[in-house]
Amino acid sequence: MAEASGYAALSVEQLGTELERRGLPKSGKKDELVTRLEDDDASQGGTAPEDAAAGPDIVSEPEDAGAGSDIVSEPEDAGAGPDIVSDPEDAGAGPDIVSDPEDAAAADSEAPAEEKPSRRRGSEVSAGRKRDQKRAESDRDAPRDRSGAVAVRAQAKYVRSAPRKARLVMDHIRGKQVAEARAILRHTPRAAATDIAKLLESAVANAENNFELDPGDLKVGRAFVDEGPTIKRYRPRALGRATPIHKRTSHMTITLTGKDG
Repeated sequence: MAEASGYAALSVEQLGTELERRGLPKSGKKDELVTRLEDDDASQGGTAPEDAAAGPDIVSEPEDAGAGSDIVSEPEDAGAGPDIVSDPEDAGAGPDIVSDPEDAAAADSEAPAEEKPSRRRGSEVSAGRKRDQKRAESDRDAPRDRSGAVAVRAQAKYVRSAPRKARLVMDHIRGKQVAEARAILRHTPRAAATDIAKLLESAVANAENNFELDPGDLKVGRAFVDEGPTIKRYRPRALGRATPIHKRTSHMTITLTGKDG
């Protein structure tokens, strides 16, 4: 049957091309490909090619190759052999002749892709914006309270210190200049003094970096401590008892103003 139909003389590549042209799967061994083509011929009423082994038919070139767009030359019998690419030198001034439609589509898609302008990297754009934004923030005026005095605030929340003990230290630095408040906190023998000293340095840094204020011209205007949430824990005790432990937290706020404020 294979010899009568002429498929046995074709190569595996030619058989695959014929199967692809008919829309049939082209995977498998050569015997399976031949059987698949013979079954398809039988279902179509025996339309097998008589001279499949003779080779492909060569399609002549168009007379006027320079007048049209890309010309795709397709063999009449795809199963008889590979695609034939015509020589572009014979076309004269016309476009190149491509035998594969996929290559023609790829060539058309490459042309507009090259015309697209190259985009700038994100770092080049964002760096300038960040620099302008930082410069604008440094040029803005310092915030002021109702009386018109400069008021630069720093706040620390959920500090692990009891509000009552933190207020004892806050009372010492309220109304003092920045240098004097630093000295008091450095020599105060209380645990809350360390957290309040960090908060004071944060307020000074805000005044220097954001509003370009001199720390020597500032003093502690407002300094207060609010009560935060209480952390409740239970510790084991003797005889199977459990004692509740309440760990209190604080919200501390320091506002720096001018010496004359």
